[in-house]
Amino acid sequence: MKTPEFKQKFIDRYSDLTDFEEFKKYSLKMQTKSLRVNTLKVSIPEFKERMNLKLKQVPWCKEGFFIDEEVFGIGNRPEHGLGYFYVQEASSMIPIEVLNPKPGDFVLDMAAAPGSKTTQIGAKMKNEGYIIANDTDYTRMSSLNANLQRCGVRNVITTLMQGRFIRGFEFDKILVDAPCSGTGTLSKSPRTIKTWNPFSVRRLAGIQRQLIKTAFENLKAGGELVYSTCTLEPEEDEGVISYLLDNFSDAKVSKIDIDLKRSSAVTSFGKKEYNPGVKNCLRIWPQDNGTDGFFITKIKKDL
Repeated sequence: MKTPEFKQKFIDRYSDLTDFEEFKKYSLKMQTKSLRVNTLKVSIPEFKERMNLKLKQVPWCKEGFFIDEEVFGIGNRPEHGLGYFYVQEASSMIPIEVLNPKPGDFVLDMAAAPGSKTTQIGAKMKNEGYIIANDTDYTRMSSLNANLQRCGVRNVITTLMQGRFIRGFEFDKILVDAPCSGTGTLSKSPRTIKTWNPFSVRRLAGIQRQLIKTAFENLKAGGELVYSTCTLEPEEDEGVISYLLDNFSDAKVSKIDIDLKRSSAVTSFGKKEYNPGVKNCLRIWPQDNGTDGFFITKIKKDL
């Protein structure tokens, strides 16, 4: 397959942020597949015995495993249909590990479809407590509902609306896995290289600011919010967190203690200086751990 060509503006932009040749190398290589065992349906030892696969532990998620052999059609296995596992990229498991929902919590997943993180939340909560799983896309909602049913998540209500219109709740924990430009996932979405432009990044950043503002307003005092994206654009990442910190004095970014290689957060971009609180954000480049790039921030609302 022909290697996609990067736009010069993209090269210049990302050369200022990281070692571009390393980023390009890891962004275009085929990554090791990974899955997450659904402990609502099966224990990890039972799963390993039944599947008979060469699995390597994902360091930051005890239910997560890299498939350490060449396997085709893993999603066609009967165990997938039974909901015993979810095919999920390893870095995509991090936001819920950071959010760490507990049984009995009241949780919002603001942009939930197709459901990888919602089902991960449900498993951590052991079907105890309540989850509101929201999305704006009617067609994607069918995938969300199918995955929730397949994985046996029973403590969830699905809603179809724009996240910025959610009002009047006090959630214990909120996930904003925001729609984004996706520049951390070029290995599986090479079309992003062709469609990327700075104007769409700015448009998405505006949507993300609306979402995180609404989420924080619906978070109870003492509650925790995780904001995550699979993009590496500072305007969509540190820029959004800086906006929240500048506008809400009771928002505090918590340090994330998790077992993985990470890169420093971006404290400025172009002519924009970000709030000092962004230094505790978790920025992961594809070359850091051989996974998709991801950005994760944990925010606590002061009492």
